[in-house]
Amino acid sequence: MKYKTVQKLKDNMLLSCKVLSSSRILLRSGAFLGSCALLGSCAHSDKELPLNIVLINLDDAGNGDFSFKGAVGYQTPHIDKLAAEGVSMTNFYAVQPISGASRAGLMTGCYPNRIGFAYAPNPNSPTGISDKEETIAELLKTKGYATAIFGKWHLGDARKFLPLQHGFDEYYGLPYSNDMWPNHPQYKFPDLPLIEGNEVIGYNTEQSELTTNYTNRAVDFIRRSTGSGKPFFLYLAHSMPHVPLAVSDKFKGKSEQGLYGDVMMELDWSVGKVMQALREAKVEENTLVILTSDNGPWANYGNHAGSSGGLREAKATTFNGGMRVPCLFYWKGTIAPGSICNDLMSNIDILPTLVELTGAPHPQLPIDGLSMAAVLKRTNKAPIRQSLCMYYHRNSLQAITDGYYKLIFPHKYVSYETQMPGNDGQPGELGKKEITECELYDLRRDPGERVNVISQHPAIAEKLQRIADQCREDLGDDLTGQPGKNRREPGRID
Repeated sequence: MKYKTVQKLKDNMLLSCKVLSSSRILLRSGAFLGSCALLGSCAHSDKELPLNIVLINLDDAGNGDFSFKGAVGYQTPHIDKLAAEGVSMTNFYAVQPISGASRAGLMTGCYPNRIGFAYAPNPNSPTGISDKEETIAELLKTKGYATAIFGKWHLGDARKFLPLQHGFDEYYGLPYSNDMWPNHPQYKFPDLPLIEGNEVIGYNTEQSELTTNYTNRAVDFIRRSTGSGKPFFLYLAHSMPHVPLAVSDKFKGKSEQGLYGDVMMELDWSVGKVMQALREAKVEENTLVILTSDNGPWANYGNHAGSSGGLREAKATTFNGGMRVPCLFYWKGTIAPGSICNDLMSNIDILPTLVELTGAPHPQLPIDGLSMAAVLKRTNKAPIRQSLCMYYHRNSLQAITDGYYKLIFPHKYVSYETQMPGNDGQPGELGKKEITECELYDLRRDPGERVNVISQHPAIAEKLQRIADQCREDLGDDLTGQPGKNRREPGRID
């Protein structure tokens, strides 16, 4: 769909728009209505412009890690500006509370367990993303996009699993988490490779330069792509603020929150440099910028971990502290500044949203994501996503939400709330807890999941249980012994 100006008013006044049918996109008007209750403005252009995409994915950043969200001891002015000039998704979930699986869902639009992903793949993993799955990059390349990833991949480290084999023209970064190296405080890992393209160019690199190097390459890619006239998809997948924390000299000691605050300030600087590059290339109005995190903070690292903003538990749990993550959308001239959207959304919804906005083909195999394009560009009478299944471990359905209520099923989990956290890069010991009976939480009144209201709302619990039963039939559930009918195999190496 595209939008065309049909009436030009005075400068600084809104322009009215009408929908036209097209496979390309003009600078668009838009509205966030329905439960979002937002309204966008329309920009005018004399020529059609394809939509560029910048997707920034932080690692282990929590809901309370930005100054506009209440962070203390440091400022994140560039990220705050994205929120002030775009829309903040307040009911946004990573599809799993661990990086590898979450990133697989982001890139494919699928529940990770549908495509054979569980946990975060270790070095030398025999499994990774399958050649049969289509990534965002592969789909956008059919529309002539230049594609690049700078940062953390984590969909398998064998050559056949790396980004260049899955739609990306350029890759520079780490194949998995930056703590999977010989300096880990608890576990033994091999040397950590730094990869460019398909080739290892170094091991155990100085991590204090990672954020700067990723950023410089992202800026260069924007300049080269706009110079070539091709639309671009930039996936800036930062390794930070995942431990081990590292920061360049230009931000060392700058915050009042120690090393973690320094790292967040440098990540904010990175966002500022990317936005500056878009403005200088004069493509800001036809570029959609998305900023999110792969899961919640790794709280047992204490002062080297972020803040969940008061949500329950943290990374590696299916409570809100592990899965409810920050998400900002910025699209100058289309998204109303300072907007708030409370619709239920997940990172698996980003792929189908981009497919619709760019006119790229839909994946051939079934996916689980839903396009949120209507939320970004026109009136939407009802929330698009009706429910989200929350799987973890190999294939355990631990919770389900409809965006308003969350039903939690009996399961065991590691708890950050029963032990003292670690300090200065050393992890603390996690406690263990167990949910023995189903629990229901009213997320509108209790996003911290503190008060079980299942006795007050049995009908709501039954409704969510029925949806969960459909998920179990489709994807299975280790807790109930169901295999699932529609799970697919991951990619494998001999």
